Amino acid sequence: MNTMLETSELPAVFDGVKLAAVAAVLYVIVRCLNLKSPTAPPELMYQDSALARFLLKSCPLLTKEYIPPLIWGKSGHIQTALYGKMGRVRSPHPYGLRKYLTMPDGATATFDLFEPCSEHCTGEDVTMVICPGIANHSEKQYIRTFVDYAQKNGYRCAVLNHLGALPNIELTSPRMFTYGCTWEFGAMVNYIKKTYPQTQLVVVGFSLGGNIVCKYLGESQANQERVLCCVSLCQGYSALRAQETFMQWDHCRRFYNFLMADNMKKIILSHRQALFGDNMKKPQSLSDADLGKLYTATSLMQIDDNVMRKFHGYSSLKEYYEEESCLQYLHRIYVPLLLVNAADDPLVHESLLSIPRALAEKRENVMHVLPLHGGHLGFFEGSVLFPEPLTWMDKLVYWILCLTWGFLKLALASKWKPMIMNLQDFFCELNLFERIFHGELLYSLRD
Repeated sequence: MNTMLETSELPAVFDGVKLAAVAAVLYVIVRCLNLKSPTAPPELMYQDSALARFLLKSCPLLTKEYIPPLIWGKSGHIQTALYGKMGRVRSPHPYGLRKYLTMPDGATATFDLFEPCSEHCTGEDVTMVICPGIANHSEKQYIRTFVDYAQKNGYRCAVLNHLGALPNIELTSPRMFTYGCTWEFGAMVNYIKKTYPQTQLVVVGFSLGGNIVCKYLGESQANQERVLCCVSLCQGYSALRAQETFMQWDHCRRFYNFLMADNMKKIILSHRQALFGDNMKKPQSLSDADLGKLYTATSLMQIDDNVMRKFHGYSSLKEYYEEESCLQYLHRIYVPLLLVNAADDPLVHESLLSIPRALAEKRENVMHVLPLHGGHLGFFEGSVLFPEPLTWMDKLVYWILCLTWGFLKLALASKWKPMIMNLQDFFCELNLFERIFHGELLYSLRD
């Protein structure tokens, strides 16, 4: 009798174990996919100015919820992984011409030029100068999607190919791209200005490219001439502080660090002959021993210390990170500046976000946009499972660029004189309106 009771109780025990296991799996899925996280409009930091009010009134993406794909879109890791692996879905193939520029040190900079497919909404000639993320170039899918969208909306696009990033372009000097070297980007911008003297420029930087474009604009007031506005997407602002957080395991940053370091090693080793060969004039501090250290490196900091900083002769890793970061240049940018990050970006630690927030609190020309979700350069949109080709980020950049240009056109027409006087006073500190519009806008405001 007792045996029969024990036998009847066993299935109930097994059923309870199964239910507990299923519940545990569901709990892990909910936590990993962050399904309980709410959707909300992006958090905005800005000063009350005419331009900020105009953008908030006219751009619905700044005030409405960003809704990622239901199943996986609230996970910053999945958004980041999809961006890293796929770039974008159903990416188009815009046609561009590759341009080659010889740098003073013998390096060959390349960029791809894409002509507009339609007239710009303002009827003006506008060129978008784009700097991709780390080790990226114009052939990456997220760049192709972005360029195709920009072309169809009337923008000429110039996309920098980071030095050494293209697998079929050999290095012609013992130097690669670094975290904040602006030489190649500056050469591309100067080419555009010279070749298209009537064009106005809008500047866009992705991740590491965001650091480069902000540093470039802040390095010299002349670099901001004919620039209408700048958009920086998912950058970390301070290389020194960012690399310290990359050694931490929370949000798997140490794992991401290892993956990016492995990719950098492959790129450097693919140019081993140009960088370490005896027939090349190597930087004095770069030796064959550094090549051995490169093989065993497991983090970007080790690669930067043993190889990257020596391309420009920095004496220490701290000096390299401080000099190559845009942090010390951000306050010198006077054109409208949009800084975009995601709260769940696994690569950008939340402590780094205090930098753009503090800047936006002090500067009338700066707005910081922080959606809850999006990961690192993900920002996919879609209903349940499958993402759309265009992302929330692609659309936001287009909206901001068009509206900022439209705002300045309205100012030129003197329709909003009372509302833009603060903005006029702000820009007049460096006479940037005179330089952007050759004096026409500023004089119309003074009438």
